[in-house]
Amino acid sequence: MKRNISIIGVPMDLGQLRRGVDMGPSAIRYAGIVERLENLNYEIEDLGDIEIKFVDRKAAPGVTNLRNLNEVASANEKLAKTVDEAITRGQFPLVFGGDHSIAIGTLAGVAKHYQNLGVIWYDAHGDLNTSETSPSGNIHGMPLAASLGIGDPSLTDLYGFNPKIKPENIVIIGARSLDDGEKKLIKELGIRVYTMHEIDRLGMTKVMEDSINYLKDRTDGVHLSLDLDGLDPHDAPGVGTPVLGGISYRESHLAMEMLEEAKIITSAEFVEVNPILDDKNKTASVAVALMGSLFGEKLL
Repeated sequence: MKRNISIIGVPMDLGQLRRGVDMGPSAIRYAGIVERLENLNYEIEDLGDIEIKFVDRKAAPGVTNLRNLNEVASANEKLAKTVDEAITRGQFPLVFGGDHSIAIGTLAGVAKHYQNLGVIWYDAHGDLNTSETSPSGNIHGMPLAASLGIGDPSLTDLYGFNPKIKPENIVIIGARSLDDGEKKLIKELGIRVYTMHEIDRLGMTKVMEDSINYLKDRTDGVHLSLDLDGLDPHDAPGVGTPVLGGISYRESHLAMEMLEEAKIITSAEFVEVNPILDDKNKTASVAVALMGSLFGEKLL
């Protein structure tokens, strides 16, 4: 991994209904991420937070069923530019959310620099919905589909190109809540998914070995998009859409340690930390601990 890291906060909660996830970047910083990474001898450039336009949530809905579409697209355009510029300067972009809709911007900025960008989507959900398949209209359930070029043009064409990633370069890890439209798309596109069934049956070591081997030869960079609801709510309670039966804290550390050993991760984001729903900033502290493992922290 590059020794220079650019931290980019995206305090946005417009991709869903529950308030509080906009405070996620502050919670992660408060949990000591800068000091943690500096202790690992990284040079940290904290770029602060992307400015998010205020939205009157009491206002009448727009012409689309996609919640806050224009505002989400605008924020992601700014994020894409910031990520793109960081990589151009030789930095490793480390993005803090905010809800998972911010991955649209992160991937747009990252994908400018790779021909075959790989993606590890560490999440309880597939985030492969569109306006036609989404039961809620929440864009935080759509970023992976949008990055594949599927969905509203405001999202798919963001930052001037489409698609950002290819289905054969994606690995979803930890899925346990998929809508019918997402299941259909996964089968149609042949996206590789390790549900909790595979993690339980094969073990996290085998899942990560297979994922790393699958991606390392077919991609020229790999982005990690880690939603804290990929973990079990017992370990990460401060998330907006918790799903029981998730990946454990220790399994997640192992996953991050194996990614660090494989040296394949070229950008990362940690999203959906919601301090309002949390217990004494536990979830942000978990995120920071996992970042420690991802960036090479060892017990001995």
